[in-house]
Amino acid sequence: MSNKLQLLAVVGALLLLPSVATVVSPDSVFASSVMAAEEKKVPKYKDVKTRKRASVGKSCAKALDKLQGEKGPITLATAADEKTDVSGLWTEAKNMLSNIEAREKLCSSPYELTRVWNLQAYASYSLDDLPAAIRYYKKIVESEGAEEEFRLDTRLTLGQFYAATEQYGLAIRQFELWAEKAFIIGAQQRLMMAQLYSILERKDEALKMADIGISEAEAKGEIPKQGFWQLQVPIYYDRDNLEKVTSLLEKLVKHYPKWTYWKQLGGMYGSKERDIDQLVAYDVVYLNGELSSETDVMSMAYMYLGAEVPFRAAKIIETGMKDEIIEVSAKNLEVLGQAWLQAQNLPRALKAFEGASKLSDTGELQYRIASIYLDLGQDKKAYRASVKAEKKGVGKNTASNYNKMGSALINLHCYKDAVKVFNKAVKAAETKKKKRFPKQWIKFANYEGDRLQRLRDVGATVPNCSKA
Repeated sequence: MSNKLQLLAVVGALLLLPSVATVVSPDSVFASSVMAAEEKKVPKYKDVKTRKRASVGKSCAKALDKLQGEKGPITLATAADEKTDVSGLWTEAKNMLSNIEAREKLCSSPYELTRVWNLQAYASYSLDDLPAAIRYYKKIVESEGAEEEFRLDTRLTLGQFYAATEQYGLAIRQFELWAEKAFIIGAQQRLMMAQLYSILERKDEALKMADIGISEAEAKGEIPKQGFWQLQVPIYYDRDNLEKVTSLLEKLVKHYPKWTYWKQLGGMYGSKERDIDQLVAYDVVYLNGELSSETDVMSMAYMYLGAEVPFRAAKIIETGMKDEIIEVSAKNLEVLGQAWLQAQNLPRALKAFEGASKLSDTGELQYRIASIYLDLGQDKKAYRASVKAEKKGVGKNTASNYNKMGSALINLHCYKDAVKVFNKAVKAAETKKKKRFPKQWIKFANYEGDRLQRLRDVGATVPNCSKA
């Protein structure tokens, strides 16, 4: 089944069976509708003229009764259990009908022939032979013997069969001919016509038909069919009418809440820079366990980071990794570390960065690790991490990395080494403002180093450099 046929499946499946029953049943909806129309004096179709009803002659009726009587193959097939293979009965019915057609005098009037063709179409449909069913229904709509209401009911079925066999141009033509004379066009029929117009790239007609269907439902105080809004969304999106798309999706999530609609709505909010609305839309999906891809879950985490809620971002990533939705990769662990860092949970940030460094030991990762160790007062580890970062390269953070290395050395009482490192920071700094910080520390390191040395010279016990 093609994508376009799938588009029609929901509507088509609902339409096909009732319409077939209408066309083929001896006690058909067609017959009852005529009687009801006569009683109420309200025609089912426009421009219906009163005329004497045609009838089936005795010989033809007797022949058809062998098919539809108590022991006829059609009766037995329709009464059988769903699991029973009745293909043999339908084949028998088709053979019997072909014999009737071959005997020209048996069912000879145009009206009688429409009864035979009707049963042939039904039997063909029951054998999954849609092309044959279409041929017989086509004969009925082109026959002079078909009563007008019966012809129109058959057009509706024929249109559905054309759609089911992907003959969309022929399908919409039958629907249009039917709609011209139909007194009432139901929402289901309007929806299928709108879908056919859309498939045939007749987008304006598709939108117009959908608008009519929506307006008719709202006038009755009913909720329009989901398919009308579904059909309009891609058309307006292709026309770059994002306001309309957003409005339609808001209606869909209100009346037909599905996670796909919430995700699409979140995307629309994002394109309009309605960041909080986007976050809420995605969170509804996430909280109901409907975000199942790494891309979607990581997007949620990034949204929370952007909304300055890093704790929530970190928890989402951790849960995603635990549930094996998010890969435990260097990149994802780095984002997790950054989230915990922003949430000021340094131990968990350090754990994430250390995990990332085992998978991709870059200078940037070691620079971040050095920063956390320094903040945690673990100066030796901070110094070693900053040395690793220096060797691997940290790009724009070079001066900052030297500053962290120098700070760790001062805390370790390695003042001469600190001066050398801070001098490197001065050279790497790009602006006077950035050079000011290491210069101040150079003065402090020289002063403190000299002070401690003087104390040592007089026999005082003072800390020595402990970077090793």
